[in-house]
Amino acid sequence: MDNMNKFTRIIAVLTVLLAGACTTVQTTQSGAVGVERKQRMLLSDKQVENMSAQMYAQTLQEADAKDVLNPNSAQTQRIRGIANRLIAQVGIFRPDAKNWKWEVNVLQNDAVNAYAMAGGKIMVYTGLIEKIKATDAELAAVIGHEIAHALREHTREQMSEAYATQIGLLGVAAAIGIATGDANNANTTLGLGSSVAAVALTLPHSRRAETEADQIGLELMARAGYDPNAAVSLWEKMSKAGGNKPPEFLSTHPADTTRIAEIKRLIPKVMSLYQASTKR
Repeated sequence: MDNMNKFTRIIAVLTVLLAGACTTVQTTQSGAVGVERKQRMLLSDKQVENMSAQMYAQTLQEADAKDVLNPNSAQTQRIRGIANRLIAQVGIFRPDAKNWKWEVNVLQNDAVNAYAMAGGKIMVYTGLIEKIKATDAELAAVIGHEIAHALREHTREQMSEAYATQIGLLGVAAAIGIATGDANNANTTLGLGSSVAAVALTLPHSRRAETEADQIGLELMARAGYDPNAAVSLWEKMSKAGGNKPPEFLSTHPADTTRIAEIKRLIPKVMSLYQASTKR
């Protein structure tokens, strides 16, 4: 069999594998903010949930051993109270998420950060609470944003994209190795391809995911009775605390000015939800 025929067979097999494994899903309802993008997944939700649960449990175990888990009971209760109000609203976007095994904990860490893993595993760092002196509403903006990542299954989506990229690179590398008869050429292609993919594929999708999380998080906080304008003051504080940052093109997050402008644009869409929540 000549090299061209081998190349054709490799591409054909990889195409069939990708097409068969890929599923197009609508992870959430659109809500008042109108997030309607469908996502392509190569991994199942259970696979990612199980991995997340294992990683979260390991984090809790290690943090407890170092005595940095939930170091301040009043602080932990504050965070859990805010998170629980937000979690009560998730059915608007995902009815099944109401039945997730949600966990909310605080980690003693100076980083201004928080995250929510697949299946509803939330962690808030003490740096977020203490360094920027966040109000309850500003904390709701952060936690709502992170909950939105979990609802939209952005981790599953990014892992699927990385998997698809790697399959594609393996196909190209194999083809080049066959065509040139040199395995080193194939290895070089994998190395260069990974660098290109990081900018051309992963980062743009990550910025889109961040924008979606801002949108959904804004609606969650409004429905939970937190003034959505606090999302603006939060990111203004975060911008001041961030110092020098890379340009937006090479960042996985939207530029602060872009993010704030988009949030301001969306606030009128959710303000009536906030006003209605305060009358209940």
